[in-house]
Amino acid sequence: MAGKRIVNAYKNVEKDKAYALKDAIKIVKENATAKFDETVDLAINLGVDPKYADQMIRGVCPLPHGNGKKIRVAVFAQGEKADEAKAAGADIVGAEDLIESILAGKIEFDRCIATPDMMGLAGRVARVLGPKGLMPNPKLGTVTADVATAIAKAKAGEVQYRVEKTGIVHAGVAKVSFSEDKIYDNAKMFIDTIIKAKPQSLKGTYLKKISISSTMGVGVKVDLTAL
Repeated sequence: MAGKRIVNAYKNVEKDKAYALKDAIKIVKENATAKFDETVDLAINLGVDPKYADQMIRGVCPLPHGNGKKIRVAVFAQGEKADEAKAAGADIVGAEDLIESILAGKIEFDRCIATPDMMGLAGRVARVLGPKGLMPNPKLGTVTADVATAIAKAKAGEVQYRVEKTGIVHAGVAKVSFSEDKIYDNAKMFIDTIIKAKPQSLKGTYLKKISISSTMGVGVKVDLTAL
């Protein structure tokens, strides 16, 4: 069944052709035939080598229309900041108890935030959260005293990104149920964010290839010259 779906999807996609972003989005929506609301994914190939610190492309990108995903937020905080986090809509708030839960393998959140004074404690689970991309990080705005704002941004669909060893950056930027215009706005915002993150020291081609797809669909190449 899946094979038949892929074959049908390629009927309206020329493998070697690069499409304007809006046209690519239209094709992705037309090809999304799964029985669930598929995620629209962007894959951007960059001419960087992440082993060099100045070429590690990493950050956050606010999406104009959110990404359609319900984000569960955990916060390391205590006292007034814990109360503030709960009032702001955090799903989990804790300290030692949150550490114990994580070490026990109970990770029921998609974003983890910590107040600066809690980073010593949070460091105890760095080996667990780090590989999952969940460790609080000042550069990502997830180590902050302003927990309410950080929670609001996470809940609004702000996406985190980090280049892989192969030089690829992935991000789920929308759901196929979104209108083409909303998907375009989100995708363009993410692409522009990555372009602006180009290292000043980089020599050679930075933006090498972009493809867009739905969870169960085929990748559609995006024309870089039209961006």
